[in-house]
Order: sequence, then C-alpha cells, then structure tokens
Amino acid sequence: MLDKAIRERNEQLFEELFSEFKEATSLTKSQKAQKLMGQLDTWSDDKEGIKMIYNHVPHLTHSGIFEGSPWENPGKLVSGLVNGTFKSGHPNSTLELLSELRILAIVKGDIQSPDMSRDEADNFIQDVIVNNLEFVFNEPKEETRLVMAEHELKKVHALFLFLSDQIHLSKVKSKLAEELLLICEQRPVVTEKQRRIIALVKERIELDPDDPEDAALLSFQRCIYRPTDGAEGKDFEEYWDFLRTIDKERMKIEAKQMGETMLRYGLVSQYQAVLLLHLEKEQLYELLPVCMGLNPTGIARYNEFRDFIGFLIIQVIHPFNAQCIYGLAKMLENGILSREAVRAGLYNISKISIHPEVAKRILISTGTPHKKITPKQYLMGSLFRILGQPLGVGQGNNPTCQSARGISMWSQHAPAKLIHMLQTAAVHNDLGFRFEGKEIKYSETPDGLVQRLDHHLDAVSVTLVPMLDRIYNEMMRRASGRGEDPHKWVNPAMYGQWIQIGFASAYDYLSDAIVDFDGFVRIFYAMCHPLYNGGHRLVYPNPVGIFITSAKGEMLGFHAVSLLRVNEGPDGKIRAYFLNPNNEGRQDWGQGIKPSVFGKGEVHGESSLPVQEFAARVYAFHYNNLEAPSKMDNVPEEEVQTVYKLAIDSWGKSYKWLEIKKKW
Repeated sequence: MLDKAIRERNEQLFEELFSEFKEATSLTKSQKAQKLMGQLDTWSDDKEGIKMIYNHVPHLTHSGIFEGSPWENPGKLVSGLVNGTFKSGHPNSTLELLSELRILAIVKGDIQSPDMSRDEADNFIQDVIVNNLEFVFNEPKEETRLVMAEHELKKVHALFLFLSDQIHLSKVKSKLAEELLLICEQRPVVTEKQRRIIALVKERIELDPDDPEDAALLSFQRCIYRPTDGAEGKDFEEYWDFLRTIDKERMKIEAKQMGETMLRYGLVSQYQAVLLLHLEKEQLYELLPVCMGLNPTGIARYNEFRDFIGFLIIQVIHPFNAQCIYGLAKMLENGILSREAVRAGLYNISKISIHPEVAKRILISTGTPHKKITPKQYLMGSLFRILGQPLGVGQGNNPTCQSARGISMWSQHAPAKLIHMLQTAAVHNDLGFRFEGKEIKYSETPDGLVQRLDHHLDAVSVTLVPMLDRIYNEMMRRASGRGEDPHKWVNPAMYGQWIQIGFASAYDYLSDAIVDFDGFVRIFYAMCHPLYNGGHRLVYPNPVGIFITSAKGEMLGFHAVSLLRVNEGPDGKIRAYFLNPNNEGRQDWGQGIKPSVFGKGEVHGESSLPVQEFAARVYAFHYNNLEAPSKMDNVPEEEVQTVYKLAIDSWGKSYKWLEIKKKW
C-alpha cells in the first residue's frame, strides 16, 4: 500500500511539474525543465523507476525537453560519448538517461523520428550497451568509481538493466565473447560477472554452433552448463544418478573432460562438485587428480596428502559452492599445502564457530545463499580460492585497495598468517595489529575509508576487509604529521617485515610539491629494472602507490597496487607486471597508456605495462636503501626524460615541481 501511495504521489507531482514545463514561457522554461529533471532523477534508482520514466518519454520528447540541448537531434548523437556524460552527473546524466530511453522508444515504435530509423536506433542502443558493460553488470572501473556518486551509479545501472531487457543482443556477440575471454584470463576469485554474462547470452541470444563467432560463446556456456558428455541434457541432480550407472572407463572419460573444461577458463560447474564428491565417496582416488585437472606437481602433492584433501573435499565442496575446486587445485600445484602450518590452519578453521555478525556478512556476499551450505563452508571455499589464486583478489566497489593488496600478499608469502588472522576475525569479529609497539584493535578504532561495505566480495575479504580498513586508517592517522608520507611506516607494519626499509615518494609533504623527480625515477629503475640493478629480480611484491588518471591523462586520485616483477615481455620490451586489486586490470590511463592483462607475458591475474609507462604513474614505493642508491648512475638520462615527460604532461599538471635534490 505504501509503495502504491508513493507511486501515485510521484505521478501526481510529475504531472504538476510537467504541466508547468509545458505552459512555461521562454524566460521560465529552463527553470521549469530543471525542476522536472530533478523529479525524474529521484525516480531512477531502480528498474521500476526507469520504467515509469520510459512511459513518459513520448510526452516529454514532444513537449520539447531536448530542445536547445546537445541531445536535440538523435541522428547526431555519438554512442562513444555516452559513458563520459553519465560520469558528469545530474542534470546531464539525467538528460542522457532520457535520451537513451527516447532511442529505445524509437526502436519499439513508440516514437517516430525523422532523424533516426528503428534500425539505426537499435544499432545505437546496442553500441551503447557494448561500450558500457561496467554499468550493465555493476562493475565500475576505477575511474568510474572515483568520479561517480553512489546515486548516479545506481541510476545508470538501473537504466542499463532496463535497456538490456528490452533490446535483442545478437549484434554484440563478438564483444561479449571478447569480454568473457579477457575477464577469465585474469582468473578473478569472484566469478559472478562472467557467470552473469554467460547466463545473459544463454537466455537472450540464440547461438549457431556452426558459426565461428557463436562457437566462442558456446564454449563458455559448456563450462557451466555442459562440462562433459555425460552432463548433456541433465541437471546436476540427475547427474548424480548417472554417475552411479557407469563403469570405471566411462568415469575416467568424465573426469578427464571435467578437468579440461575447468582449466580452459577457470570456471567450475556444479557438475564438477557432484563428480568430485562421488569419486571421493567411491574411493576412486586415482581419478580425483584427473577431475581437478592437476599437473604432475599437483598430482604428487595430492598423493602425499590424499587423506587430508579428502577431508577438505567432504567438509567444503558442494554443488552450490563449487568454484572453490579450482582454488583447491591451484593450492596443490603451487605447493602451499606442503606447509604444515597451512594444513594445521585449514583444519583449525574447519572446527571454529563463526561470529553471528561475520556469518551475516558472508551470507550477504553470496547473493543467494543455499540453505544446505553453512557460512563456514563458504568461508573455507573462499579461502581455497584466495590461497590458490592470490592474484585474483579484488576490492569490489570499495575504496580498499590497501586491504585487498594485503590479502593477496599474505596468501603468496605468509599464508599461515592469513589463515590465523582469518580465524581470529571470523570467531571474534575483531582483529588486532601492532604498530610501533602499541596494539590497534578493530573494535576500538573509528571508521576507515569504508562507510558502507559493498558485499560483492569473496567470503574471506568480506570477513577481513572491514577490519583491515579501519586498522590501516588508524595506522595512517598515527603516522601523519611527520613531514613524510605515512605509508613509509604503515606498509611494513601492515604487510610484514619483507617490505624494504627504504621509501621513495615523488611528493614532498613539507614543500607541497614534486621534488627531485629525476632522483625518484633513478631510484625506481635502480630498484627494479634488470638492466640497471645488476640483473636482480624482485623477491617480494612491492607495495606501490600510483596516480590514477583518466583516459585524458587527468589526475583523478591515488591507488594501491603491488609491483610483482620487471622483465622482458614477448614483445621485446621491459615490462612491469603488477597486481591491480580493482577487479579489472584493463584501463585507459591516458597518453596511450593501457595496461594489458593477456598476451604480453602476464600470468593469470597480472596487469602489465612497458616499465617507463608504469613508472610514469608511480608516486611511492619501497626499496633497499643499502643497495639501490649505488646504482642510480646506471640509469640513462633518456629513460628518466621519457618518464618525466609522461608524468608532467598528465597528473603532474596538478602539482608544482621543484628541482631540489634529495639524498636517497
């Protein structure tokens, strides 16, 4: 009743404002239009509101809502400009929203336009959808998250959900296939975006297996819906019954196909959980490694710890918690289960009772939790994925890159510490760190950067990130006011003692300027570039601060990444390979700087750039202050000038630059 009353009141208010707009003189029409647009903006938070707006679009168009604006003539609109207009905020974003709905109305025949045919309108909307998949799936890029308010993100997401429901998507198949490939190549821990795209294609696009363009999309569908010949035409419950009827030779075929399908894109189907549990129950131990697609190293470790792996499978694996199988396989291959402390930690977590508040966060993060899966199973499944895929950790739509970076670092180099930390947090809904001899407890610190947690995270992150964020923020507060970047002290305290003592920052707090950028670049190259540091490789991830820039190279903000390695790529260039925890390594940083995630020597989860392009966005990093300074003179002046030019012509425009020399 309340919803109905609100809708009726909104409609009444709209009619009043619409009448005022239609009757306005040329002097007052602009003012009345602004009031009307403000009302429409308040409706736009969900698909129901977008539908209400759509119903009024013909009347709004005919009454001249677009007259005198850049949207007046639909035939002159450019689909590539839509994204930037949405990022500019209200009222432009509301007019853009109306414009997309007007073009949809042309497609559906609700509006006739002399400037745009129905086919042209359909092509335009499809182009807009393809160019804005971040809005369709509510996975905003770093730049988007920095410039758009929460309401604007909800508004645009609601619009694109509405548009994608109304438009036939057959013309965007190649773009969706490319998107799926590039996401899967990064092997993210959270796989919901890929699964949503695959489900969207299955529901909305008819595919022809003889069409090469369709074959790519069908291969993704097979990973989820038909991973083996035996799964054809069966739901996963019917697959249980099927497995009971086949002989061992046929079971080998099923196990082999299942493992190969998982490895293709890193996606796990419910059928794989069914098969794995069946093999464990029937003690067909020689087929379990095949089903998990293990390499020889993984097979050897499975055989060594077979009983313990069986225990973990029984405790955690379920058809509705299946994605963790990929993580478990990668744990066996990367050797992490060879550590007694890791096995002990995993066993201990299997025995804990999770705090109700933590359990609540975990269940929210799963979207639609299954009644037969406990929060502890979800947590352990997420832990498998993070330990097996440390470069797949993402921050979701949260300003918590430091926390995501930490979880990734610990999973690589201090997994037992991560497990123990997770156990403490899950049981007590609290966590403590030591900073300069004093304890900092989550429960006793004020809010950090996260005001309202976005739960589109894995269960480990949703448990730890709220705590890590507040603790990190409190460390930063205590280290501020020292005339230097607080990260100098906070990073080693947060991440661990492998973080080097030396700290370089391009920004000088005392002068509020960029100081000795020449020396800064030389130290960076002397620290990591194999041609100038004696051919040394990085041993541990280096917590690096970078400037985030727009596609125009404009300064947007700051971001935390991990520099993982610097070496020659297959293109012959020396490249910096790094973890970007913002969920999506592909971005446009301006000046032609576009990180690659695939095809330039990246392992799953890495982004990469030519080293001079990466260096041109770095503002802080750690280094060995006993070694790097002695190698600064090895760095050629032309390398320094290349980085300098890229920096000063982009984010550097936001700062004053001083040539004062530092002692590094």
